[in-house]
Amino acid sequence: MTAVGTVRPAIRMTDLVAAELTKIRSLPATWISLAVAVVANAALGFIAATDVIRLAGDSSPTSIAQIGTLMLAPVYAFLAIAVFAAGTEYRGGHLRLSLAAVPGRSRFLTAKLLAALAASLVAAVLVVLPSLVLRDALGELGRYLVAYLLLALIGYGLAFTVRSVVTPIAVLSAFPILISTTLGGLWPEAVRLLPHEAALSLLDMPADPATALSPGAGLLVLAAWAAGSVATAWILVTRRDV
Repeated sequence: MTAVGTVRPAIRMTDLVAAELTKIRSLPATWISLAVAVVANAALGFIAATDVIRLAGDSSPTSIAQIGTLMLAPVYAFLAIAVFAAGTEYRGGHLRLSLAAVPGRSRFLTAKLLAALAASLVAAVLVVLPSLVLRDALGELGRYLVAYLLLALIGYGLAFTVRSVVTPIAVLSAFPILISTTLGGLWPEAVRLLPHEAALSLLDMPADPATALSPGAGLLVLAAWAAGSVATAWILVTRRDV
C-alpha cells in the first residue's frame, strides 16, 4: 500500500511496450494478416523457385520471380498488423482509456511505436523467410525486412492520421494497382517516388525501367515516407485527439 502523500513510481517504458504488445497479440486481425501474408509469400516463393507458372509477356513468357509488383504483394496483408495496432485506438473510445492510463502522450506514442516495430519485425521475418529459402535468396533478407518495416510504418502513421484501419490499406494497395499503372507512362518522375515503386527499387525489382531508382535512392525515398507518416501522426495525436 502506498502511504498518503507518497509519489507513485513512474510506469517504466518496458511495461508500456509490453502492454502495447499484449494489445497487438490480442487482435484477431494480427493473426489473420500474418497467416495470409505467410501463405501468400510462401506460395509465390514456391512458384518462383520452380518456375511452374509463367505470365504472358510482350515477347516471351515472364517468370513470376521477375514481376516485382506481384512478389511484393503479400506486404499489403502484412502491414495490416501495424495499421490495426494504430487504427483500433479509435474504436469505442479506446484512445481515451489509453491516454488516461498513460499520462504523457509522447510516452504513449513512443511505447506504441516501439511495440508496433517489434511486432512487425518478428512478423516480417516469419513472412519473408519461406519465400527467400525456397528461392535460395537469403542474402536478400536484410533488404526485404527494411522494405517491409518501412511500408508498415507508413501504414501505421496513416492509420493514426485518418483514424481508420481500412483507408491506409486501401490507399497503399491502390498505389501499385491504380496510380502507378495509370501515371507510370505519363509521369514516371513522380511515380518513382511513390512508396510502392521506391520499395521495388530498394529490392532491385522495379516494375518499369522508367520508374526505377537505385536501391540506395529507393531506401531514402521509402524512409522519408515512413518518417513523414509517423511524424504527421505524432503531431496530430498530440494536438488534435482528445
